[in-house]
Amino acid sequence: MNRAPAEDRVHWEQTADRMLLAVRPYATSAHALIHLPGTPSVNGRHSDGLEGFARTFLLAGFRLAGAQGIDPHDLAGWYAEGLAAGTDPKNPERWPTFAECNQAKVEAASIALALHETRPWIWDRLDDPVRQRVLDWLAPMVGETMPGNNWIWFQGVTEAFARTVEGTWRQQDLDRVIALTDGWYAGDGWYSDGLAGGEHRNFDHYNGWAMHLYPLWFCRILGAAAPSGLLDRYRKRLYRFLEDQRTLVGSNGSPLIQGRSLTYRHAALAPVWTGALFDATPLAPGETRAIANRMLDHFTRHGATDAQGLLTLGWHRPFRGVLQVYSGPASPYWAAKGFIGLTLPADHPVWTAEATTLPVEQADFVRPLAAPGWLVSGTAADGIVRVVNHGGDHSDPARLHADDPCYARLAYSTHTAPDTPGDPTAGPDACADVDPLDNAVVLLDAGRRASHRRPAVRISFEGATAVSRSRAHWPRNATWDPFGGPDTSYVTGPWITVGSALRGSVEVRAVRVDPAEDDKAGTGHILRIGGWSLAVDPQATDSVRQGEGDARVVGVDALVSSIVGVQGLSRATVISSLDSNALGRASVTPVVETDGHVTYGTAYISFIHLGGTDPVVWPEVVTRAQGSTLVAEVSWHDGTRESIRLPPPDQG
Repeated sequence: MNRAPAEDRVHWEQTADRMLLAVRPYATSAHALIHLPGTPSVNGRHSDGLEGFARTFLLAGFRLAGAQGIDPHDLAGWYAEGLAAGTDPKNPERWPTFAECNQAKVEAASIALALHETRPWIWDRLDDPVRQRVLDWLAPMVGETMPGNNWIWFQGVTEAFARTVEGTWRQQDLDRVIALTDGWYAGDGWYSDGLAGGEHRNFDHYNGWAMHLYPLWFCRILGAAAPSGLLDRYRKRLYRFLEDQRTLVGSNGSPLIQGRSLTYRHAALAPVWTGALFDATPLAPGETRAIANRMLDHFTRHGATDAQGLLTLGWHRPFRGVLQVYSGPASPYWAAKGFIGLTLPADHPVWTAEATTLPVEQADFVRPLAAPGWLVSGTAADGIVRVVNHGGDHSDPARLHADDPCYARLAYSTHTAPDTPGDPTAGPDACADVDPLDNAVVLLDAGRRASHRRPAVRISFEGATAVSRSRAHWPRNATWDPFGGPDTSYVTGPWITVGSALRGSVEVRAVRVDPAEDDKAGTGHILRIGGWSLAVDPQATDSVRQGEGDARVVGVDALVSSIVGVQGLSRATVISSLDSNALGRASVTPVVETDGHVTYGTAYISFIHLGGTDPVVWPEVVTRAQGSTLVAEVSWHDGTRESIRLPPPDQG
C-alpha cells in the first residue's frame, strides 16, 4: 500500500485504536479481565483474561506514550480502572496471583512496561492504595527462580519498574538476569533463548521480540541506575543482529515462518523499532519504516483479524497447527510489540523519511549466519528469503526428540510455511504418527513411517555450505510426545549426514547414510527427501507435475517448488495434505526417493528449488571420495564452485 510519509503514522495509530476498541466488548465490567472468544489455553480462562488485559495494555501504553498523553478514547482511564479492580483481592475481577498461575508472571512484564511508558497519565494519577496493590501483586516475583529462558526478563523488567516506584526488588535477581543473558549470547547479535543441554540451540523470533527487547527496556526503565556500560553492550548486540534481521523479511512483508509463537505476528518488528528507539540500528530511517509498513500491511491484507476486528489464533487464517499449549484467545496480542514505533515522535526520521526498498528487492544475496547455523538466500526477482537450517533445533542434544516442524525442518522461508498437521494444543495424541515430510531427509521403515531428525548436530559451516548429522529414530507406537521423551520411546536406526550448498533459488542437498553399531531398526530403509510444501488451489488441476526423478508444484501466487533426484534418487512424486499448512487449506510437497533400499556410505544428491520464476538453471555436481569422506563438488552457473563434505560418523 502506497502512503505518504505523513500518512503512515496516522495509519499506525488508527490500526492500534481499532485493535484496542475491538476488545472492549469482551471486557469485564471494571475492565480488569478481557475474555476474548475462542478455545482457552492450558492456563485456563482466568489466566487468559489477564492476558487479554496485559497485552492490550502494552499496546495502549505505546499508543499513549507516542501521543504524549493525548487520549481521545480514554485509554488511560479505561486501563486504570482495570488496574484498580485486578489488583484488589476482594474484587471478583481480581487477577490470578503468581502462585496460582505461572503465566501471570509473563503478563506482569507487559503491565510493568506499559506503566513505565504511561507513568504521567496513569501511574502518577492512581490513588495511593491502588499503587500499593499493584506493587503488592508484583512483589512475589522477587526471589523467584525463573525458568532458564526469556522468562528471566519478566522478572528483570518487573523488578526494575518496582525499583523506580519504591516497590520491592532484589539486586541478586537483577544480577542473575544479566549474567544468564550474557551466557546465552551466541555471538554476531544472536541469543539462544536459554540453553538446551548446555548448548546454544534455541534460535527463533524470541531472539528479537524478547532477548533484545527486554534488556534495552530494562535499561530504559532504570535510567541512571542501570549498571555502567550495560546499555551500550545491549545496543551493540542489537545493532549487529539487525544487520542480519533486515535480510530475513520477504518483499511480501512476511517475516520468516519458523519457530514457536508464530501467532504473535507483528511482534517480529520489535527489534526493528527498538533499534530505532535506542539508536542501535544500521537501518536507515526509511528502511525501518519500509520493513514495518510491509509487515503490518502483509498481515492486514491476509486477514489476521476477523470480522469483529480481533486478532485470530493463526498466521494468516485461523490455524491451530502453529499454536502451543499456552496459546489462548488473547495470545496474539503480543503483536503489540510490533507497535513500539508509536513511541517515536511524529517528527522522528522514521516517520518523515521516504521509505526505501527492502534488501531482498535490491539484489540477490547469500548470507551465512554462523551463530544460528543458517544459510540465507534472497532473490530480488521474486522477493523470497530462504533459510537452510543446520544449526539449532530447540532440543537437548543428549536425547532423542520427535520433530517439531517449526524447528526441525532443513529449510524455512518468508513465502512458505512448514506443514504442521494436527493441533499441538490438544496434547500428544493429536500429534500421533505425524511424519516429517517437507524439507526433511528421512528414512522410511517397512511400514513407510518416516524417521525423525532431532537432535541434529552441526558438523561444519563454511561459506555458503553447511553439514549436520542426526540419528534416524521412530516413535515406538501411535501415541508419542511431540516435545520429546526418553530414548526408550523410540526405535533407533542409522546415522544420516546432510550437507547443503545454497545459491539463488536452489539448494544442493547431499546425503549419506551410515550404519550405527546399536541399530535397533534393522536394514532395508528407503531414503526420502522432501522439497518445499506449497499452499495450492485445490481446483487447479495443472498445479503438479511428476516425472522420472523430478517433481514440481505450482502454488498460490505462482510460487514454484521443485525437486530433482540427481544421484541415487530416481523416484519422484508429490504428496498432498489437507489442513496442514498455515497459508492454505490444501498443500502439496514434491519428494524424491531411492528406488530401493538405501546403500550405506553412498552420496545421494538432490536439487531443491523454491522461486517465483521457472525454469531453473541447475548447477553441475560431481561426487568423489576423499578417504572415507564423500565430497560433492558443486559448479554454479555463474562460475562459483563449492564443496560439500560428508564425513562418516566416526570423523564428524
